[in-house]
Amino acid sequence: MTSCLIPLLSLPGGSEWIIIALVVLLLFGGKKIPELMKGLGKGVRSFKDGLNDATREINDAADSVKEEPKK
Repeated sequence: MTSCLIPLLSLPGGSEWIIIALVVLLLFGGKKIPELMKGLGKGVRSFKDGLNDATREINDAADSVKEEPKK
């Protein structure tokens, strides 16, 4: 069963990326693509900042638990 799913989950190859890029270019046009990439970059940056904040909060909570004296 899982061997049937492996081809479906593989990443596109070189020629497939070219076809995808051409379809995106046709759909959005050359002027809209930089705006889309800028928005994508901001989204990725926001996600990384949120991930770093969550990691920092978890580490701070773990450190505060370690520092509390045991009764």
